[in-house]
Amino acid sequence: MPPSRTASAPRPAIPATDRLERGRQAAPQVFEQLREMIISLALAPGTVLNRVTLQQEFGLSSTPIRDALLRLQEDGLVDIFPQHATVVSPIDLRLAQQAHFLRRSLELEIVRDLALARDPRLVARLQGFLAQQQALMEAADFEAFSLADQAFHQHLYEAARMNDLWGLVRSRSGHIDRLRRLHLPTPGKAQDIVRHHRLIVQAIADGCPEDAQEHLRHHLSGTLSYVDEIRAKYPGYVRG
Repeated sequence: MPPSRTASAPRPAIPATDRLERGRQAAPQVFEQLREMIISLALAPGTVLNRVTLQQEFGLSSTPIRDALLRLQEDGLVDIFPQHATVVSPIDLRLAQQAHFLRRSLELEIVRDLALARDPRLVARLQGFLAQQQALMEAADFEAFSLADQAFHQHLYEAARMNDLWGLVRSRSGHIDRLRRLHLPTPGKAQDIVRHHRLIVQAIADGCPEDAQEHLRHHLSGTLSYVDEIRAKYPGYVRG
């Protein structure tokens, strides 16, 4: 059933019209910005999105707003109730598990290939990512840390020349990424991420594919192991 509360709209910290790039279609930009706000939990599950107010925020007509919301619906990130409201969806545990399976399957093969290639230039670049993550962890900047975490994994795909597969993973990861974002502030979680990344990089540097796979498998399994705790802390955020 649709929500009964009064519809309200998100207010970006920076006026949305200042963030639209000329020369690019508007609907994909609105989609990207709203998706990022949903993933970062700036728009939490249950937030009601008012189309008219979104039009005003972005300075756009109804068509690109509608198209962006339909794309978000396709990804399962919003629920659209015709003639009533659009609501940020709860985190779907089934979709989160599927995204985890996809990412784990791909990245196990990627780190294996990278360890076999044993490229010192790649190791140096990955160590640069680790230094950035360490600094952000110490600053407790979880939003920037989360982006740096994604950048680390994206670079693994790029190094393996699997860029398109990273795009596939990102398009399917909205629900697992929200779970991870909820889990990230837990004491010790960011430290675990950095430690796992260091172990993966060391295994790649040492040319040990089995170790790289084992560390990656352990790394990616962390959040789903804590679903019950996350659900208890954020009631109503997770379904399934």
